[in-house]
Amino acid sequence: MATDRRSMLVTFKRKDQRPEHGKDKIDIIRSVLAPQGVNPHFFNALTLPLGSSLPTAAEVHLVGYDVNQYEVPIVNVHLNDAEINALRTNGNVAIVEEDMPCYAIGAFGGLTIENQPSVLAETVPAGVAQVNAPAAWNFSQGTNIRVAVADTGIDYNHPDLQPNYTGGISFVPGAPTPMDDNGHGTHCAGTIAAAMNGSGVVGVAPLASLYSVKVLDNNGSGQFSWIIAGIDWCIQNNIHIVSMSLGASAAPAAMETMCNTAWAKGLLLVAAAGNSNLNDPVPPAASNVGYPGKYKNVIAVSAIDSTNVITNFSSRGPEVDVCAPGLKVLSTRLGGGYTTMSGTSMACPHVAGMAAVTWASHRFSNNEQIWNTIASTVDNLDLPGWDMVTGYGRVNARTAAASMVLPPVVPKRGV
Repeated sequence: MATDRRSMLVTFKRKDQRPEHGKDKIDIIRSVLAPQGVNPHFFNALTLPLGSSLPTAAEVHLVGYDVNQYEVPIVNVHLNDAEINALRTNGNVAIVEEDMPCYAIGAFGGLTIENQPSVLAETVPAGVAQVNAPAAWNFSQGTNIRVAVADTGIDYNHPDLQPNYTGGISFVPGAPTPMDDNGHGTHCAGTIAAAMNGSGVVGVAPLASLYSVKVLDNNGSGQFSWIIAGIDWCIQNNIHIVSMSLGASAAPAAMETMCNTAWAKGLLLVAAAGNSNLNDPVPPAASNVGYPGKYKNVIAVSAIDSTNVITNFSSRGPEVDVCAPGLKVLSTRLGGGYTTMSGTSMACPHVAGMAAVTWASHRFSNNEQIWNTIASTVDNLDLPGWDMVTGYGRVNARTAAASMVLPPVVPKRGV
């Protein structure tokens, strides 16, 4: 019965380390499911082109996802207890774990910005100016850098986003397209790459290519299995930067494995640190940074206000890498128009956008070098060096884009 099945993440050993190294992991899964007469259809990034989605099966448990990466052999499949136990004792399997929920980092809307110019004319939002993006545009505007917004989708019909929208995919069951049905992803996309088109707002990287990777539903909720599939798709489609304004207080081990693989494959992963401090203030030397921002190979972004002071809601801890504006951020709104939102969700796309500007001006750099450039050109807001509130400091697009020397190695924070 479908009712006794639940979404699980099965991480296999690498093929050269399996007792049955000649047997495909999907065949191993099917051999366990066969006695129950269950035969799900498995998809992977190579079979899902731009604009597509996982098919909406009559029963969700009949659809699975196969991460088609040698280094990270993960399968998402719905299993019952007997099947879980069978796979956990299978010598080819490293770990079988529960899928977990993940959420858009709660954004506070309906706010206004004092002295904010009218959006009837071309407007540079205050946060875009605060990270010194306009001064970087003579060096780079993010041309040909591919940025995926892993979120609730993107309103690709919005006049400020349509010029830079390149395509996308949906991993949310029942969502046939990567169109936003919440608004969170559209707001983040505008901060990254709203076009310079004579009206509305301008993003940090106004010529970057935007991709919608829909991994959260219309309530801003999702599963880590959807995000894992989204990152796998980004690897297969040569994305440069993945912006993730999402998180949770716990995550399956497969998520870290996926992030580590993406980093090793050359992607730059940026995530919101979280908004946990408002309700759960962190004691000294502790942490309330959420996953995936907590991981070492993901850049965790905390939120500051217009005076460069950390916001009261922003998570903090030893995993924070850098900070960016996250209070009363003006950007694109679902259905057209513009709105302001607050949260580390809004800080994260500032960093993703400035990473695109930086990468476009250092075309032959790798992700490690781009990170070193970003971290070594920040504006220190307190004492020089790193702290658990603002990380290395506030990102500076102009200084990073104009940098002409090989950057020093800057340690990434995280577990």
